[in-house]
Amino acid sequence: MEPETTVFAIPTYRLRDVAEAIEAYDANFWRNGHAVKLMVFDDSSVANHEKYFPLLENTRTVNELYYVGPREKEEFLGVLNRKLRDKKLESLVKNLFRPSYGGNRNCTLMWTLGKFLISSDDDMRPEALIEDSPESLGDDEICRGRLYRADEKKGYARKSFDLLEAFDEVLGRKVSQVPPNYEKGDLLVDTSMDLETNTTREFTRDNSLMLQHGKLTRDAQIKIAQTFRTGTNDIDALDYVSMFLDNEHQTDPQELNDRYVLVNFRPVVTSKNWRIDCGVAGYDNRLGLPPFFPTRLRFEDYIYRLWVQQAGLASAHVDAAQNHTKNNYMRNPLATEVFNEELCSLLKKKIKDSVYQRDDLFIKFHYQGEVTLQDSEEILARIAGVHAQVLTAVQTAAGEERRQALQLFADSLSKAFYGFEPDFFQQNVSRIVDDVVSQIHASLEIWPTLVEVCYYYKDKKPLPQIRVKNKRLETHR
Repeated sequence: MEPETTVFAIPTYRLRDVAEAIEAYDANFWRNGHAVKLMVFDDSSVANHEKYFPLLENTRTVNELYYVGPREKEEFLGVLNRKLRDKKLESLVKNLFRPSYGGNRNCTLMWTLGKFLISSDDDMRPEALIEDSPESLGDDEICRGRLYRADEKKGYARKSFDLLEAFDEVLGRKVSQVPPNYEKGDLLVDTSMDLETNTTREFTRDNSLMLQHGKLTRDAQIKIAQTFRTGTNDIDALDYVSMFLDNEHQTDPQELNDRYVLVNFRPVVTSKNWRIDCGVAGYDNRLGLPPFFPTRLRFEDYIYRLWVQQAGLASAHVDAAQNHTKNNYMRNPLATEVFNEELCSLLKKKIKDSVYQRDDLFIKFHYQGEVTLQDSEEILARIAGVHAQVLTAVQTAAGEERRQALQLFADSLSKAFYGFEPDFFQQNVSRIVDDVVSQIHASLEIWPTLVEVCYYYKDKKPLPQIRVKNKRLETHR
């Protein structure tokens, strides 16, 4: 990847906290001899933009820093609507890029169209937690890691990697061109998670990713790649509930800070990838990619797990890792996250089972958003069981503060799931799911047209962006 064809982006809705991430990644790139365009894609309101943009201007970077915020996005929507010349499409276009997990990432795709995109979340850092005495991996074992309690300070260290070089080795290349240290196979299986929904089967403090062998075409092109991740691993909200119940001294489930540490890992290329982590990912966006699901639910990247399965495409876990520290600022309460993830799991299954077409810029699926009585009853039964566990823990809590914290969480869980009233829950979930699925279908339909509009527009002038007038460094010390 040449510098002029590579963009490093941080999509964020927490502009207050992005400055530290920008400086950390800029230092990593400089220390490894790379020049790259830095971009921040901000989902803040205009008020928060005005409040926190000065923090971005106070950063110190070697590389040039650019910013896309609420005003630039509004200008961008105007460009699209003028090209489309159809008032009926304006709300649909706005929804595709609205402030949300998928909407902001769709902005990163449009602004980097024609280039390689490397993306990290605002609470990621270019280093990883690695055990001091790495153990050898077993046959077909790609990665092994374990949770350390927050008070366990020994046994691991921070290690940094050349991130851009790691992506450069594979991104946009054919499988036959990857370095010989890469394993190759069909897909990875997580020992602790369901394969196709990435939901935890049973909470455990250690896990491995195992390679499942299968056909991988040598001419398949690697369109998506990702690093491994430490710190706060990609775990479910219910895992946090388990951690909360397991720690008798914990009084705030939002402050769970157990650290996921890698024992060892090795790079791999696979035909499928059910473990895509868009928080630490790279994309070959030279010819365009499908949109992230435009949703406030946390499954915007699930489309890529389905899309990459088509013939001629491949995915990679590169020879590097990054660290994630759970940022509770502007984060939903844990009970709300449990509710959202239950809906996400339902949608993942329904969409996966009804996909009938995959193309360069989209997928198509039959599911229209129906939620059966069985669907809703299964969710309620599962979470009612968790709720019962929390109430049992209330009775056995050692101290009053712990007891109150558990009771408060139990009440929040009940409220998030509509008091576990079956009819009320079924009705509301049906409405939410129907709305989400309708938006996804409409977005997938119009996306190829928007990519074409942006491709030709960018050939003449860049999309709206601000060159941040921050302090330019000649070197990092």
